[in-house]
Amino acid sequence: MDNSAKRNILIAIFFSFALVYIVRLAFLQLFDDSYLRYAQQNVLQEQTIYPARGLVYDRNGELLVYNDAIYDLFVTPDQVKDLDTAEFCRVLGITLEGFVQRFEKMKKSKGYAPYREQLFEKQLSIQTYAAFQEKMFDFLGFNTVVRTDRKYKFSDAAHVMGYIGEVTEKDIEKSEGYYRMGDFIGISGVEKSYEEVLRGKKGVQFVLVDSKNRTQGRYKEGQFDTPAVAGYNIELSIDHQLQQLGEQLLQNKVGSVVAIEPSTGEILALVASPTYDPNLFVGRERGNNYMKLLRDPSKPLFNRPLAAPYPPGSIFKVLMALTGQQEGVLNANTTYGCRNGYMFVGCHPHSSPLALRGAIAVSCNAYFCQVYRSVVNNLAYPKAEKAYQSFHKHMASFGLGKRLGVDLFGEGGGLLPTSEYYDKIYGRYRWQATTTISLGIGQGELGITPLQMANATAAVANRGYWITPHVVKKIDGKPNPNPEYQNKHWTTIDTTYFPVVIDGMQDVVTAGTARIAQIPGIEICGKTGTAQNPHGKDHSVFFAFAPKHNPKIAIAVIVENAGFGATWAAPIASLMMEQYLTGKHDTRKALLERMLKGNLIHKNDTTITTQTIKH
Repeated sequence: MDNSAKRNILIAIFFSFALVYIVRLAFLQLFDDSYLRYAQQNVLQEQTIYPARGLVYDRNGELLVYNDAIYDLFVTPDQVKDLDTAEFCRVLGITLEGFVQRFEKMKKSKGYAPYREQLFEKQLSIQTYAAFQEKMFDFLGFNTVVRTDRKYKFSDAAHVMGYIGEVTEKDIEKSEGYYRMGDFIGISGVEKSYEEVLRGKKGVQFVLVDSKNRTQGRYKEGQFDTPAVAGYNIELSIDHQLQQLGEQLLQNKVGSVVAIEPSTGEILALVASPTYDPNLFVGRERGNNYMKLLRDPSKPLFNRPLAAPYPPGSIFKVLMALTGQQEGVLNANTTYGCRNGYMFVGCHPHSSPLALRGAIAVSCNAYFCQVYRSVVNNLAYPKAEKAYQSFHKHMASFGLGKRLGVDLFGEGGGLLPTSEYYDKIYGRYRWQATTTISLGIGQGELGITPLQMANATAAVANRGYWITPHVVKKIDGKPNPNPEYQNKHWTTIDTTYFPVVIDGMQDVVTAGTARIAQIPGIEICGKTGTAQNPHGKDHSVFFAFAPKHNPKIAIAVIVENAGFGATWAAPIASLMMEQYLTGKHDTRKALLERMLKGNLIHKNDTTITTQTIKH
């Protein structure tokens, strides 16, 4: 090979290496920004600006939930240099072992990158924050961030408000990059169901820092900064005074209250007992408090109004009266005699025979067993199965046996047995009305949630329709845009069949089983229930609405293991209706005092052994 050829080969090799370097350099500059990012972060810091979470008010403008400043410490691992670890741990109040553990945990978290800011320590005390600020220039790579945590002005309505907590890795994945470790997210209540409305939008601020981590000013005078946008404020449909009274009346009892404005479906009160103080989920102890509540045998975290299914008892007779009329087997003048009950279903002493209105007033078991028998054995249908399916359709039209779609998580569907349900138990065509006769008085396999009971009451008050119950009335000062909250769900019962039933419900309060619920000057229509409980003493149940014409409130109350509906549930409902309609609840002082002082937790045979969990 001559010298010219060798020279050409060497030149080719040289240019090949040069081309490789040029291509690599072009790639780094044009496509790979990791080195650029690393260089920038030595002088440029990208700081997240957290938005203020939206405030929460009640229907009358009472502030219920607000924000309070908290101080978190973040670190960018690649920027940590010449750290005096002992002094750092002293200022922060942690051990060297704790320092190492925090870094190890950080490295294992999803989305970790050494050039990206990571949460190191959450919720510093104001004293620690101030001490750290003074020494910030000694701790390169660390940065404090001011955020907000929730504060609940009152200790009630926990199951409506809900609470916030730290995001999980699953939350981060679902958010498509919005959340990062250490961020807060709604866990329950409206904090969860309206998370995207309340959380706002994060902002970003770019600042220049020197070699000692001291801020030198805004980068390019803030040209690339984006401001945080505060979350929207929301107005609940809850009346705080009514809610507060409900929780006081259910203190030391196990049960629920749900009150609804019939014309709008707005929930005025949603009370669960036992309950807890939502402020237990604020601050560094939220995790420990959650575990204590979770292990509590009285289940204060359980949202009874939305999820607990109960046999409705005699309040179901109202719906039976409407269904019987719609099916053509009952009218206002239909009479049945009562000989202390029907078959194996007993009844209390009262005048007999009775027509429909009187049967509702005295709550005759025998009468409504006969109505149920007439509905299911209706000769207009070829089989009892078909007649029962029609019965089921009517009851389902009141919202029984299904989730209503309330704007809170954790709603249960209850149980309204289908014909297929009984086919599995007895075999097809091997059952009829007498097999399931206890359904006629709201017993048997029925399981109705307090929310469903209140919603059915609202449907009766409206003479045939209901609107999906909801707890958020306004968002950012405007009506809740969900179209479902304006849509009327009509029952299958013709409006002409409601008057006699409503008259009978008025008689229940004026001269029947719920005379204790009377409020001077207000026409109340209600129905008591004593729901049999296979696990202990009967449940006390009452549902009602008022006034009779143009009703403003429909309410359902259940007190577990408390006996007759008139003993506890009816007085509680009456006091709450009086509060909502007149602004007062202390006109019947003896009744109020008995309800407030009543302690049923230690007197029944359930496993509840603790009082309402509120601190």
